[in-house]
Amino acid sequence: MKDASGPGRGWLLRLVIAFSFAQGAVSMARPAVSYRALALGADERAIGVIAGVYALLPLFAAVPLGRRTDHGRCAPLLPVGVVLIAGGCALSGRADSLTAMAAWSGVMGLGHLCFVIGAQSIVARQSAPHEQDRNFGHFTIGASLGQLVGPIAAGALITGPDRAGTSALALLVAGAVAAVSCTSLWRIERPATSKSPAGQGDRVPVGRILRTRGVPAGIFISLAVLSATDILTAYLPVVGDHRGIEPSVIGLLLSLRAAATIACRLVMTPMLRRLGRAALLTVTCLVAGLLCAGIALPVPVWGLAVMLLVLGFCLGVGQPLSMTTVVQAAPGGARSTALALRLTGNRLGQVAAPAAAGLVAGVAGVAAPFVMLGALLLLSFGVALRSPGRTDRGTGGGDPVRARSGVRERLRRKSDI
Repeated sequence: MKDASGPGRGWLLRLVIAFSFAQGAVSMARPAVSYRALALGADERAIGVIAGVYALLPLFAAVPLGRRTDHGRCAPLLPVGVVLIAGGCALSGRADSLTAMAAWSGVMGLGHLCFVIGAQSIVARQSAPHEQDRNFGHFTIGASLGQLVGPIAAGALITGPDRAGTSALALLVAGAVAAVSCTSLWRIERPATSKSPAGQGDRVPVGRILRTRGVPAGIFISLAVLSATDILTAYLPVVGDHRGIEPSVIGLLLSLRAAATIACRLVMTPMLRRLGRAALLTVTCLVAGLLCAGIALPVPVWGLAVMLLVLGFCLGVGQPLSMTTVVQAAPGGARSTALALRLTGNRLGQVAAPAAAGLVAGVAGVAAPFVMLGALLLLSFGVALRSPGRTDRGTGGGDPVRARSGVRERLRRKSDI
């Protein structure tokens, strides 16, 4: 994660550390919120509403935050996000009604959105085009680490018969974990990148951004991959219960999936050098779709472990490369807004996909959501196949404009001969 020379050397490493703590706090708090809500008398419908508020409330803030970041500094959003995450976690632990739980869950989701928009915008601005795939891959390692450790920590704290008390404790600890991320938020943003490029002060309409070739593809691939991760986490325990697999084994399988995702992002650069961004996205979406559908089959535990290992590796590609796809396709003065639209798509997927999975499971059985996910990922395979930039092999998914200029230079040299 070595950064290019200049002011703020090491900014990416500090950003990854901060993101690990912020994501760890959220990943720890979300199951704790569900357990505390159950202790307060919530049923399945109420749990769904509380989870939905976490994803829905930030939808209204995503584009305005992206607009603000396009024409200003990114770094101020990071401490604001940390404060909202920490406050939402701690106040959820103190809440004594389901309405308050839902409200503070929404605050937590808004804080996570602020942090992610600010952080992704910093990576986009401070990375050269040929470094964006690598740097986004390293950045998302922070999310994977948080998703790996957070649920384990929550499970270790929420024990015994007093679920209301232990879940409240877990939420307070999650708030403290979020606050720790502030210790890494120094010299994250270089002064030279704190303002939008000259001549790009006019707002680019959202419709124009969404019509830009490459942006819808990046948004859809990101939505599909995140939906697969969320539903896998939610429904694998249900499948395990029906097949007689112990909860501890299911937890180990989910951790294996998260570890494979981290491993994928650590070797992102050589994979990109060999295949290029578009080919890597296409292949991993195809394999992930087939494996997701395969989980519906009655395979033994060791087979499930192998499938989840490969699936986790494949799912690790989609998020960072979809960020680069959106950033490089978007108009120059609207990259943060395009990233915000990508996050909006993610949140819509987090709301719609579980609802659709629940409907499918109720009609066709608990394994049916994995077939639905397989179809969604295969559709994203088709989108990746048609996305621009399929000639970037050997460049690490580099800048398409740069690649075109290289072709022009070679043609000029031929004409000189």
